[in-house]
Amino acid sequence: MKIVKKAFLFMTICLLVMISAACSSKTNSEGKPTIKIGSKNFTEQYILGELYAQALEAKGYNIERNLNLGGTLVAFEALKNGEIDLYPEYTGTALMDVLKGEPQSDANAVYETVKQGYKDKWGIEVLDQTSFNNTYVLVTTKEIAKKYNLKTLSDLSVKAPELNFALIPEFGERADGLPGLQKKYGGFEFKSAKLFDIGLKYKALTNGQVDVTIGFGTDGQIAGYDLVALEDDKKLWPPYYAAPQVRGEILEKYPEVGEILNKVDALLTDKVMAGLNWKVDGDKEEPAKVAEEFLEENGFLK
Repeated sequence: MKIVKKAFLFMTICLLVMISAACSSKTNSEGKPTIKIGSKNFTEQYILGELYAQALEAKGYNIERNLNLGGTLVAFEALKNGEIDLYPEYTGTALMDVLKGEPQSDANAVYETVKQGYKDKWGIEVLDQTSFNNTYVLVTTKEIAKKYNLKTLSDLSVKAPELNFALIPEFGERADGLPGLQKKYGGFEFKSAKLFDIGLKYKALTNGQVDVTIGFGTDGQIAGYDLVALEDDKKLWPPYYAAPQVRGEILEKYPEVGEILNKVDALLTDKVMAGLNWKVDGDKEEPAKVAEEFLEENGFLK
């Protein structure tokens, strides 16, 4: 009996120590918690993740970085399960890939649908959207555009059998990816469609491995490499404005987190975001350094 009592006492003490340690790790000396920030696995997401992380650190929050989680559903599941507290997502992606909604072209309608849907289903808050639209674009070189007279996606849908296409992960299966292009425009049966890592698609295009690739509206390489972005003349793609998604309980306890991130996002225009992306992809600077310089220039860091 004494052995049992001693074992029980030992387990109780251990449990109390664990609870005490857990509680002490929730907040720092300023009473602020550790915020777990995630991102997907491409340049713009790394930069956004660092912008959020460093802006919060400057206000006394401890930050745990989980930048480079993978694709949309991996990042969202991590958020939903509490493995991370927030990450930047795009309104069109949230609408179509997560909520499984129908495409909409009105930016405000998409945002409100996503904001309400996330709150109702998962208790996740969607903060203010940025003013930059990182929508999909199909990109080619000036030489290919001139040779095949490509200005719009309608033009490309017809010429696709003569051209090689660089896919990126998810795009071959997404409803707003290649299947969506084929459904909306017809055609788009490329001579070849090979899968490339997101970071290698522009290299494949500029060195002649492929003739066309999928890009994003704020990619710095489009201007940096003097490429041509083809017009989505039938309006397949919904708006893709970045907006941080945050677990509701975080904002309920610490509303300042949302206020800080909204102030950062208010500065991010198409031109600004493309410029930040190019510093990483073109000038080969580290995302953390690019974020730090931007925050210093705009008064977030001392």
